[in-house]
Amino acid sequence: MNSQHYNERLASPEVSGADAVALPEFSDFTDACRNGDSLRVNHIVDTLIAQGFAQEKIFLELISPAARHLGSLWDKDLCSFAEVTCGLAVMHQVIYRLGYEFREGQHGKGDKTNVMMCCAPGSSHLLGATIVGDLFRREGASVVIEVSSTQEELVRAVANEWFDVIGISVAIESQLLELKSLVKELKMSSGNPNVKVLLGGPIFMLIKATPDMFDADAISNNAQEVVSLLKSFAAK
Repeated sequence: MNSQHYNERLASPEVSGADAVALPEFSDFTDACRNGDSLRVNHIVDTLIAQGFAQEKIFLELISPAARHLGSLWDKDLCSFAEVTCGLAVMHQVIYRLGYEFREGQHGKGDKTNVMMCCAPGSSHLLGATIVGDLFRREGASVVIEVSSTQEELVRAVANEWFDVIGISVAIESQLLELKSLVKELKMSSGNPNVKVLLGGPIFMLIKATPDMFDADAISNNAQEVVSLLKSFAAK
């Protein structure tokens, strides 16, 4: 593969599976994240904010598709694991800078929809969960990003607080083996007998799956769709 064709593939959101609605700055932003160029990344974000772009638009049409693009490049052997890790770390910094609140305190049953976002055990990339969690918070939900790395810790987290929705990000195929067991145990241990479980993550872009395969209530990787799902869960 010649260098020009390689660079074109790196920059193409269509090839990577990223959203077709990605902002024009998408390629430049993704490349800057992949190379750890924080100055360039922040300049792009500053320019968008100065132009009047809402934070939600930056999440939906820049950061979210850029994260999926990096994952796809890794799957296609077009970038290294180090580049993916570096890129996700830079994106995390942008999210924090835009006002992301890591935890809002203890959650109890009440008028607000309480959400826990987490990764399936075996993965620590919380970018997707962070983006979705922040969108939920902007819809009025109270959100916890749970960083626990084991099934036992996740189960303990849902047993200790009231959650209406649990969102689980699944990155790799091996995590699917224990996913049904995880979902079942989370539901059984939850203080809310009607808790809903929403699945998402890179693996569901690569395989065909239905929620009932894992005893979940929905599967989605579309940020706007998951917001609609949150509203439908809250209405029940």
